[in-house]
Amino acid sequence: MYRDGARKSIWQEEIRKFSTETDFQQLFDVAVVGGGITGVSTALKLQESGKKCILLESANIGFGTTGGTTAHLNTFFDTPFGQVSKDFGADGAKLYAESGKEAIHIIETFIQKYNIPCSFTRKAAYLFALDEKQEKQLKDIVEGATEVGIEMRYTNDIPFPIPFRVAVIIPGQGQFHPIQYVKGLCDAFLQLGGSIVENCFCEEHTEHEDDVVLKTSKGEIRAKNVVYATHIPPGLNILHFTNAPYRSYAMAFSLKDSKYPWELGYDLSEPYHYYRIQEINGENLLIAGGEDHKTGHAQDTGECFSKLENYVRQYFNVETVYYSWSSQYYEPVDGLPYIGKLPGSKGKIWAATGFRGNGMIFGTLSSQILHDLIVHGNSRYENLFNPSRIKPMAGFSDFVKEGMTAAFDFIKDKISVEKIESFSEIKAGEAKVIQYEGSSYALYKESDGTLHLLKSTCPHALCEVRWNSAELSWDCPCHGSRFNVNGKILTGPTTKHLQKIFPYQKH
Repeated sequence: MYRDGARKSIWQEEIRKFSTETDFQQLFDVAVVGGGITGVSTALKLQESGKKCILLESANIGFGTTGGTTAHLNTFFDTPFGQVSKDFGADGAKLYAESGKEAIHIIETFIQKYNIPCSFTRKAAYLFALDEKQEKQLKDIVEGATEVGIEMRYTNDIPFPIPFRVAVIIPGQGQFHPIQYVKGLCDAFLQLGGSIVENCFCEEHTEHEDDVVLKTSKGEIRAKNVVYATHIPPGLNILHFTNAPYRSYAMAFSLKDSKYPWELGYDLSEPYHYYRIQEINGENLLIAGGEDHKTGHAQDTGECFSKLENYVRQYFNVETVYYSWSSQYYEPVDGLPYIGKLPGSKGKIWAATGFRGNGMIFGTLSSQILHDLIVHGNSRYENLFNPSRIKPMAGFSDFVKEGMTAAFDFIKDKISVEKIESFSEIKAGEAKVIQYEGSSYALYKESDGTLHLLKSTCPHALCEVRWNSAELSWDCPCHGSRFNVNGKILTGPTTKHLQKIFPYQKH
């Protein structure tokens, strides 16, 4: 299985093609774009209700963030319940709390209904404070959770060899193998008559009165509804200015003493660290994650792995690092995901984004919300997660800050491009955005001297890309589009590749 980066995640040994022979001339009830947990779950839900669905994936199933998650299943979230109560009211916070429980219930139901072997396990989670500031933060989290009926109990012990001040145990959480789960959903979807087309890139859509026409790399597709389950919808939309792209890092270790913590664990550092175990090929591995940063804002992304590894080695008896990978997610400015009608749509285009670090939960919940909106015309979550919501106070300062950051990145990168006289100034293995003969380029030189030269301007909103040394990709700091060394799109929202000037072989 391929992913949107050069590094291999712990889940990638699962390899399977799902494309089916499909008649593109027919009218589909729903075309779902994106083959991660959001898209596959949504397509299956709709197909179960009798809708004729087609699932379109630009690469392979699980190519994006679903193939790079650490697959924690939580009923508590990165946005605390107390904050949601303050910004969206007590009823909004209670509904928010119910969403996590419902999502895990949906996962359990799918697993049982379709007999999906994916190592799903219910287990407790531990949330622990490492210093006085975090202790106050944990107290507020517990108070907010208590108000909405999420159980958190103080405990004197945690199953992690990490010094802490205060900790709570949260029962009823879970974990699973995300790719095995999603592939089980694909099998069920196909058995119900659904169609899957992989390596099918969606370039644009046109919304008409009776249908939507999708222009794809394999031809035009007509559907009554289109769901963008692409992490963030393509094109230019208000959602690109209310969500900010971030990268998170994960590693999987074997331990010399085999003291693997069975439960899930999270500290309250900024960014926080998180832990779980996973059995792969008959052996337990400790998965640890953290070192999150805004996409394109780390000088050396490889250093993020070094920091994470060094932190884990302080407390765990690490033997071998088996996997190290990174993944992208989107932070919404007011803390809640955006799930529903795409702003500006006439009512036939739907989207789901802004999941923060809770993608498995909100990707799953999106399937129920979008199903209910398309089939029944309403959902109990539609107001809380409405993509067109405007909360003057909630997230306003973050909205302004993110807008200023994107504008600053845009201007700074345009005026601070390094000028060079010759390509020989670039060392083997080095990548830079450069100015050469009056134009800006993204230049990467392989160890054998092969040069990859691209136009450095992201086609989405004309920001300048930045080099990601850990994943060997060019990442846009404004809205999160990513490209490989040849300029091919790895992730949107762009729908156009970086313009390739040449790959040049030095002899």
